[in-house]
Amino acid sequence: MNKKIYITRHGESQWNVEGKVQGVTDTPLTQKGIEQAYELARKIKEEKVPIDVILHSPLSRAADTARIIAEENNLPLICEPRLIEQNFGDYEGHEWAKHPGVFHEAKKQFACDWNGGESMLRLGQRIYNLIDELKARTIAENKTFLLVTHGGIARMFHSYFFSETNEEFSSTNIANCEIKEYKF
Repeated sequence: MNKKIYITRHGESQWNVEGKVQGVTDTPLTQKGIEQAYELARKIKEEKVPIDVILHSPLSRAADTARIIAEENNLPLICEPRLIEQNFGDYEGHEWAKHPGVFHEAKKQFACDWNGGESMLRLGQRIYNLIDELKARTIAENKTFLLVTHGGIARMFHSYFFSETNEEFSSTNIANCEIKEYKF
């Protein structure tokens, strides 16, 4: 079996520019983010990336990115609530520059929910269950999915396919509108 699945992160958002942890805070795309989405849509079309269905997070920065890609490539679009970014609790709005390294270290605490957020363990359950379902659908329906989501979701997604240390996990990143391919 050589079935594929693709994942991308939303275009640049306002809080990306401001250097803040977004989590479930719904921040809009910047003009640059919109342009990144159109650029990714063109890349998918030009490279003939074999996508059948786009699933996206309900947060506007991902939904708007997905909508642009779908419209430019005439692809069906489905909102998948489990692709919403992780709730980072007390870290929502955390400014990276004011506290360098603090959030990076916090991402290694897998059972911690940061005072009302979502722990890495619960996030892993949510995302791994979704990937298992998409793997089964990929085989049964012979479809290839593109997931338009967030950095934290992409990090957890990557960990499904690759063994990592806690340091490697917390350091795994995906750029705005970068597309990654994984094989089941």
